[in-house]
Amino acid sequence: MPNTKTVHVPHLGGIEAAYQMPQPYDSSKPTLVLVNSFTTSSELYRSQYANKDLTNALNLISIELLGHGQTRTKSENFTYWDTAIMNLQVLDALKITGKIFVLGTSQGGWITVRMALLAPDKIAGIIPLGTSLDNENPRTVSLGCWDGPGLLKDSISGWTTDAKTADFEPAEEYSDFLIDIGFGKEVDKETRQYWRDTIKANYQGDEGRRRIRMAAINLAERDGLHSRLSDVRCPVLWLHGTDDAVYSVANAEEEIKLFVNSPDARLQVVKGGKHFLSFSHPKDVDAALIKMAQQYGK
Repeated sequence: MPNTKTVHVPHLGGIEAAYQMPQPYDSSKPTLVLVNSFTTSSELYRSQYANKDLTNALNLISIELLGHGQTRTKSENFTYWDTAIMNLQVLDALKITGKIFVLGTSQGGWITVRMALLAPDKIAGIIPLGTSLDNENPRTVSLGCWDGPGLLKDSISGWTTDAKTADFEPAEEYSDFLIDIGFGKEVDKETRQYWRDTIKANYQGDEGRRRIRMAAINLAERDGLHSRLSDVRCPVLWLHGTDDAVYSVANAEEEIKLFVNSPDARLQVVKGGKHFLSFSHPKDVDAALIKMAQQYGK
């Protein structure tokens, strides 16, 4: 994205990690790391960058995951654990210290947990949005979550080939599928066209096909985190919309109870909220972030 910068970190033999900061870093304030959803970019959080109350309370840095945005590595294979390690290395490289919170949308939600597990002395709190912390399985489907492996099977198969694909770009049907489940089918035309164009531009050619394929494999075949959640010892504020088309409130209600050693693990349900909750209900999300920073950011 034109608003991103990159920083080199050593994980996986070297990563050029893309990040976006709406304002210069201020060491007197706590920091919020923003982790975007599947095949979007740091531009998912434009509403947050524009909120002066939020940027006055917190440093914001959105780091684009491996396989996403402008982040690049020579390694074709990577996992969500690799992105969590990368994010922590980005914070070190940029000399970001003090109280650090992590917000993540959908797949970003399990990055928040991984970062808290890998660096418990660094992460002051996590804010998962519209997520599930299990692998994709019949239990989650029975609670009203999507069937991720089933829905992604054809895409992964179609993106898997040894042939060179210089002319590859994601079909508009794929982009509309993502937009419909994330932003909502009724999203305005300008937003729909922006993300159609952004997804198409970001995943071009053979290199783009390989990145979107691995991003989809990670989403469909990720490991669950249930047995590790008792190791999270920072505050957890889980925000979930009632109109989330991917993961259900019922699943969130079960999983928030697994943070048994967090000093404050709460689920906040947002009426009418979509899967990309920071987009559909930025006022609710931003107010919760400011409150958390005031409570735990000192």
